Amino acid sequence: MFSDFLSRLTQPQPVPLVEDDARLALTALLVRLARSDNDYSDTEMARIDRISAERYGLSPFESAALRARAEDLEAEAPDTVRFTRAIKEAVAYEDRLAVVQALWSVALADGHRTGEEDSLLRLVVSLLGVSDVDSALARQRAAKS
Repeated sequence: MFSDFLSRLTQPQPVPLVEDDARLALTALLVRLARSDNDYSDTEMARIDRISAERYGLSPFESAALRARAEDLEAEAPDTVRFTRAIKEAVAYEDRLAVVQALWSVALADGHRTGEEDSLLRLVVSLLGVSDVDSALARQRAAKS
């Protein structure tokens, strides 16, 4: 279903993603983080929906639909390293920084952080090219929201 999208995203010189594709790819990263501890909870799904609604101005129905598409994409996406590096090349730094804050928000949504989530977050933040300082500030902002 997403093979054409993924091949465009992971080509050696990806072109910047159009807004809808960037939303989908970044939301798929949120899903991947939420699934990383094998406990993809309703709380995490609701947080992803809320992030999408706030960030992209979507209705609850549109946010849920985006998450559903992102769940499918995440299941078909290549390994996290290739997928995240491809996103880095195709998405502006400000958007990557915002997704790091969203990733922290999802990791904190269920009230506890797992080793799997922390490990994946460290990897994704690094692969997205976001500094440790910016990630720490993003975590602090996410904890307050």
